[in-house]
Amino acid sequence: MERNLKNVLVISFGFLLLFTAYGGLQSLQSSLNSEEGLGVASLSVLYAALIISSMFLPPILIKKLGCKWTIAGSMCCYIAFSLGNFYASWYTLIPTSVILGLGGAPLWSAKCTYLTIAGNSYAEKAGKNGKDIINQYFGVFFLIFQSSGIWGNLISSLIFSQASNKVEISEESLECCGAHDCMSEATNTTASAGPSESLKYTLLGIYTASGVLAVLLIVIFLDQIKSDQAETEKEIQKTPSFWSTFLATFQHLKDKRQCLLIPLTMYSGFEQGFLAGDYTKTYVTCALGIHYVGYVMICFSAVNSLCSLLFGKISQFTGRKLLFALATVTNTACIIALLLWKPHPNQLVVFFIFPALWGISDAIWQTQTNGLYGVLFEKHKEAAFANYRLWESCGFVIAFGYSTTLQVYIKLYILLAVLVLSMVTYGVVEYLETKSSPGTPTATKKENVGPHTQETKM
Repeated sequence: MERNLKNVLVISFGFLLLFTAYGGLQSLQSSLNSEEGLGVASLSVLYAALIISSMFLPPILIKKLGCKWTIAGSMCCYIAFSLGNFYASWYTLIPTSVILGLGGAPLWSAKCTYLTIAGNSYAEKAGKNGKDIINQYFGVFFLIFQSSGIWGNLISSLIFSQASNKVEISEESLECCGAHDCMSEATNTTASAGPSESLKYTLLGIYTASGVLAVLLIVIFLDQIKSDQAETEKEIQKTPSFWSTFLATFQHLKDKRQCLLIPLTMYSGFEQGFLAGDYTKTYVTCALGIHYVGYVMICFSAVNSLCSLLFGKISQFTGRKLLFALATVTNTACIIALLLWKPHPNQLVVFFIFPALWGISDAIWQTQTNGLYGVLFEKHKEAAFANYRLWESCGFVIAFGYSTTLQVYIKLYILLAVLVLSMVTYGVVEYLETKSSPGTPTATKKENVGPHTQETKM
């Protein structure tokens, strides 16, 4: 147990260091690189590359390099993105976004494969249930990993708070904040002043060093997993080619339940994209300044992490329908409030209430949608989760793609429309399930949630 647990902790802290850097950078892209929409364009390209990557790269790299070196190599792709931000331009940020996107899918697949094999290996030796051990390992991983959102954003806010060129925001400038933002003008005087180059380089230097430490931790301390389990080896041999993975993903769309879940899965990308790309820029940076982005996103990350743990536990008692209803009501209330609210620095608490509520609903979308896929498509998990990654990434691509071309109030209406459509199609799925198996409880099966919970979050 000690050796296996050591490997789980090495992976967990490696991901913590890596995503401390990436999470902080993603939250800042729309504010830090706002010229011509470069920041959100890079995120859109990043998720488009992730779609392509998830189609064929993970099985090929895991087979050729093994889990350990796939993780280490993929982490280097994230470091490239940090380096691209030092001299942010279309010629540096877009290529490094593509590199990160290509490395994203293999990184998460290799992590999942490693923890699953390690869990099964220990369970076999100890005579325990494999699923129980795997759930424990994933629980330890996510407990550590989820805090990355807190540390990455805390670092950025502490550094940008040192800025000496903070500008008083005029009432005129505040008119351009919120749902009816002035797209043609600079967001406001605070945004245009921005942090100094030295502060930017300090932050990016810390983020890059964090990524390098993550790679060193994996290379030095993580044991190479031995593929001595016949089943695992056969599985890797069978995975194959780009075309077989590609076809399996799209053949799964013959299942009408999968087609009906597409809006819900895409909504997950839309709502995360809105918070990271639009709320941080047109509400927080516009009215308070870029140094507040980190604090606001810490609030989101902390609530999201705690609620993910909570809803994962209580779903077996409440069932998923009640939780989906709670997320729908919470998100709808937030969207309507954001349409009506005019952000002002005097209302500081309100800036934190929205991400907290968003964190509650996002925790439900992540845990319960992943769990729903695990329950509905138990016999075709690989193709089902490939579809999950595909459609969620499509949501991110679209949300970041139109970020610079539409006003915020239009994006909020789109978000609301997709949410309503998602709940209608989800209701149809539940109806079909009840019709086909009236005696089966709808609560999420506990054993299916653990390994998949939030594994699609870059």
